[in-house]
Amino acid sequence: MAQVSLRNLRKQYGATTAVADVSFDIAEGELVAFLGPSGCGKTTTLRMVAGFVEPSDGEIWIGNTEVTRLAPDKRNTGMVFQRYALFPHMTVAQNVAFGLEMRRVPKAERATRIREALDMVRLTSLAERYPRQLSGGQQQRVAIARALAIRPDVFLLDEPLSNLDAKLRVEVREEIRALQQRLGLTTIFVTHDQEEALAMADRVAVMHDGRVQQIGSADELYERPANPFVASFLGRMNFLAGHVDNGQFVTANGEKITINGAASHANTLGIRPERLRLAAAPEHSEVSIPVRLADRVYLGATVELRLTSERGQSLVALVPNTAHAGAGGWSQGDTLHACFRTEDCLLFSA
Repeated sequence: MAQVSLRNLRKQYGATTAVADVSFDIAEGELVAFLGPSGCGKTTTLRMVAGFVEPSDGEIWIGNTEVTRLAPDKRNTGMVFQRYALFPHMTVAQNVAFGLEMRRVPKAERATRIREALDMVRLTSLAERYPRQLSGGQQQRVAIARALAIRPDVFLLDEPLSNLDAKLRVEVREEIRALQQRLGLTTIFVTHDQEEALAMADRVAVMHDGRVQQIGSADELYERPANPFVASFLGRMNFLAGHVDNGQFVTANGEKITINGAASHANTLGIRPERLRLAAAPEHSEVSIPVRLADRVYLGATVELRLTSERGQSLVALVPNTAHAGAGGWSQGDTLHACFRTEDCLLFSA
């Protein structure tokens, strides 16, 4: 396995900047997820690492070798595509063998590698079937086996779970993560699904408008987001606009919240919905905002409560669906108090 280094990587399509000045290192054996909305530059960045897109500027290093201008087959990267890209006229074994044949691996060694790769994804018994005879999850495993058969230095996955149903997505992502850790594969995983990124990655690079907004572990990004975009893309966030005055954050609607060490230029306060606690009376040990219950949405394990403050501020609270949560006893139109700790508040500047 090898370290991957991206240095001032940039991709321009005419007047449009798809990727702008992306720089960071991926350690040997690390799984890094590129996370962001459609059009943010994550897949373009991945395809530049794979060699399918030529950078407009910058450098790509795999180990001690600069591969920026090398052809894809000279980089020893294994790629799993969003739509699997299996050959329908080839059997499972033939699909897995394809990359080995292109690299002119001797026949005896090819057979060994095919068997090893199919063993890793538990598809040995299906080696002679065709893609049309497989389920979506099985086809995905074939694509993974094909990428692993060449024994890549870097494992690349482009939204590999997006075509699977919800239950199967969870199963396959756990299998990919376990396989990646067992083999020590240096891996880049592209996704727009925050749960996938948080569950699978050692670190997550959140991208927006062609730039990496923040890179860090799941808890770093969730607990200490660098800006409102990261805060809202990783989980949900209540945002209150306002300003800081003598250590207090004064919302645009007039609520005052004391924040120790608040920077004077902060103009947005964030609080996670699950950090809001609802009570019938104000809690003097916490910040308390009078609210009215506007609506409630049943989500199974949680209940989403949509609130409106006395001054017109919209808030959302997430409460666990348990007997003692109290959510079942509140009705639309009830007057409550949204309580939270100041240490759970996040302040952002424009």
